[in-house]
Amino acid sequence: MWRREANTVVRRVPPLPEQTTAPFAIVAGLRIPSVPTEWSPHAHPLHELVWVRGGTLTSRVRDRVFTVSTGHGLWMPAGTTHGGRVTAGARFYEAFFAPDRAPFAFEEPRAIAMTPLLESLLNHLSRTDLDAAARARAESVVYDVLQPSERQFALQLPGDARIDVIAEALLDDPADCRSLEEWARVLGISDRTVTRAFRQATGLSFAQWRQALRVHRALALLSEGLDVTTVSEVLGYAQPSTFIASFRKVVGTTPGAFSASAGSAPENVRNSVSPVRDS
Repeated sequence: MWRREANTVVRRVPPLPEQTTAPFAIVAGLRIPSVPTEWSPHAHPLHELVWVRGGTLTSRVRDRVFTVSTGHGLWMPAGTTHGGRVTAGARFYEAFFAPDRAPFAFEEPRAIAMTPLLESLLNHLSRTDLDAAARARAESVVYDVLQPSERQFALQLPGDARIDVIAEALLDDPADCRSLEEWARVLGISDRTVTRAFRQATGLSFAQWRQALRVHRALALLSEGLDVTTVSEVLGYAQPSTFIASFRKVVGTTPGAFSASAGSAPENVRNSVSPVRDS
């Protein structure tokens, strides 16, 4: 994935919540890492939905990198091997779904729209004092409102030995401005070969793929509080206006609007999931 921050803590897969051993179909919880935290590749026997507030989560699933920011979540099917990394101080939420009690499930990792209603329902289900009837009613509504996001925020990695070195270099340093022709000379192949390889592996041209990668990285940087000009410079754009145009094209909104939404609390969500149990 992206270059690991110097103070990142790498952890093994955390144990599942104790409630998953109880007859609950959905269990939700929250953790707030004080430092950048990475979880080694692992898989769960349950479906998992993760989302964040005040930061970003990056997850690597085979040949795709998902970037999860405020307002969105990531559904991970049971048994899917994945690794994850969350920024320091982010409110990291997770919910687990028992496969044998789910009326439906997404078979592939999917970005999920974390609406205020969905978050409120999952907060409600984080309680352990609900009677069976109340829990069953809330769980049924969760599946009614659980919907994929319009934008999936998934970066397809090439997985092609001819150009993987380009992908690795740009993941390590998105500001690397070497042109397609320069990369072709470095690799000792023609620029047409590089172009075809990117198209075949990712469905994008080299320039489009690098643009998408930079915007994915921008999501994390903006969520960490960096201003638009600084993010533009870090990602190698000559002008902030060029960065803003690229960001809008991929995300559908401006970096400034994204930062404003990432820094605000979800509206109309009562008693949002917190480390302190509701009285």
